[in-house]
Amino acid sequence: MPEISWMLGGKTVTCDKKVSNAVIRRLPKYYRYLSALQQMKISRVSSTDLSRRMGITPSQVRQDFFNFGGFGLQGYGYDVASLLQEIGRILGLDHIYNMVLIGAGNLGQALAKHSSFEKRGFQVTGIFDANPHLIGKQIKEIEIMHYDQLGDFVKQNPVDIAVITVPRIYARDVVQRAVDLGIKGIWNFASVELDVPEDVSIENIHLSESLMTLAYEMKQKKEKNFKKGKASQ
Repeated sequence: MPEISWMLGGKTVTCDKKVSNAVIRRLPKYYRYLSALQQMKISRVSSTDLSRRMGITPSQVRQDFFNFGGFGLQGYGYDVASLLQEIGRILGLDHIYNMVLIGAGNLGQALAKHSSFEKRGFQVTGIFDANPHLIGKQIKEIEIMHYDQLGDFVKQNPVDIAVITVPRIYARDVVQRAVDLGIKGIWNFASVELDVPEDVSIENIHLSESLMTLAYEMKQKKEKNFKKGKASQ
């Protein structure tokens, strides 16, 4: 469980206790919902309202925020703009992250074109592939370079995160190359679990797992409706 530091009232605050991964996983969801509320010009929200959107209890919302000092007042709720700002700081969204994308196939191109990343401070600065038919083409005015140029690019440009969208058989070598070049963040879409050194952070993404979760929920609801139908007969 990671230790967390953030800004509160203009001062850096370090959490003495370790925050569970479950809480950390909920923070981006809080951030997304609060962003939506701000766009709707809603200035204040209660733990009850947040809990409905999050699918958890109001007490869990308050407990989550208590890990970071509270942020709200009883009977007053949470100021949306302030809470959004503080959660953004906790997540590290108060500065720009430069990303290189390795693997310019269909998934890589879709990610490179995703507009919401830039809004959150994640900007793609380089795209790489080994397919000669892709080299020289442009995605959002970024020219696809050959994978062999990655080392020179990283030496000449600051890179925080490598986005891995290569076939899984190449993923381990590509991630090792990124780590050797000093890249400290890996966003891995290669459908294989990869380990990295302790000073490197990795997020292994498995899109099929999300689909299987959806299939399970659909199956559960279908069975529930079937039982309701039999009970009413």
